[in-house]
Amino acid sequence: MFGLFFFILFTPGVSEFLCTSPDLEMSYTFCDSTAHAFMFNLTPCSTMNRPVWKATLSWIPRSDITFLKVVFNVWYEGARALHWKEVVCSGADDEYVECSTLKGETIATEFDIKGARITFPKGDYNIILQGFSDDSENNMVICLNFTMIVKQDSF
Repeated sequence: MFGLFFFILFTPGVSEFLCTSPDLEMSYTFCDSTAHAFMFNLTPCSTMNRPVWKATLSWIPRSDITFLKVVFNVWYEGARALHWKEVVCSGADDEYVECSTLKGETIATEFDIKGARITFPKGDYNIILQGFSDDSENNMVICLNFTMIVKQDSF
């Protein structure tokens, strides 16, 4: 049960391996063809009996982050399983210090993903995470396409 830690200048179109274990494989690509200064780490690399995953993110955005809307879509075996939207930064009284990041500054943060709330059946998942700098979802600042393969049922 281990995670990989890496900082890369992403090569467009190339899938980046995130982690592997006996029960899970994860990789990702960017949705656009532009290189990104980006790092993502997830530990432990497992879906089995894990109440919390630790995530680390480092990213140098190419525009100011004063408004940020996140759109999260999950497909399981080709069918949409989840669609979720959240305004993370509104430009006024924001909860997160990352909301005032200027173009070229590094966002470096750690956060928990509470896996105990979710049971992942065995199968293939496609997860699209998009970030927009406007509420109308016209100006995308980042888009990640994660592939997650759960190799065995956790129940």
